[in-house]
Amino acid sequence: MMGEKRENGSATASSPMELGSGDGDEGGNKSSMRTAETLLRLVPVALCTLSLVVMLKSSQTNDFGSLSYSDLGAFKYLVHVNGICAGYSLLSAVFTAMPRPSTMSRAWTFFLLDQVLTYIILAAGAVSSEVVYLAYNGDDAVTWSDACGTFGSFCRKTTAAISVTFVTVLFYVVLSLISSYKLFSKYDAPIFINGKGIEIAAFHT
Repeated sequence: MMGEKRENGSATASSPMELGSGDGDEGGNKSSMRTAETLLRLVPVALCTLSLVVMLKSSQTNDFGSLSYSDLGAFKYLVHVNGICAGYSLLSAVFTAMPRPSTMSRAWTFFLLDQVLTYIILAAGAVSSEVVYLAYNGDDAVTWSDACGTFGSFCRKTTAAISVTFVTVLFYVVLSLISSYKLFSKYDAPIFINGKGIEIAAFHT
């Protein structure tokens, strides 16, 4: 009997330590995930800034005239979008790094903003790519000649800026998936009420 009591006592004493160890592992996992997401949000800051600077320096003057990014609306749009992207990426990285409890409002905010940024960056890259394509190949249907044969340096710089923008899009696709998972994992599966045909999607904090 005394031996059984000692065994029970030692088992009871070790239980809080085991629970504490489990909590520590869970906290460590959350911290690692928060660090990884913060880094994923910081990378687009550098990419957007790089694309912005390269596009701002895209200008060329020769015997045939001068050409600058500001002469084309698509390139100006790309510059503005990259500026917005760099600012949002930095702010979202700061908020992500803060160890705050994940609330529904915060999850929805990140989800919506990540989606919006992904689409506007993709749109800016797509529109600018079309302009560069026409600059390289022209359009015989409307008698547009190619411009890159004359302004080769300008075309190379704009192509580099657009390429970096599409790399940024890839990062934002990943961030959109992460924010989507963090939001919709808070919701439970819909509950079907028999006889009434009602489905209720509950959520948990």
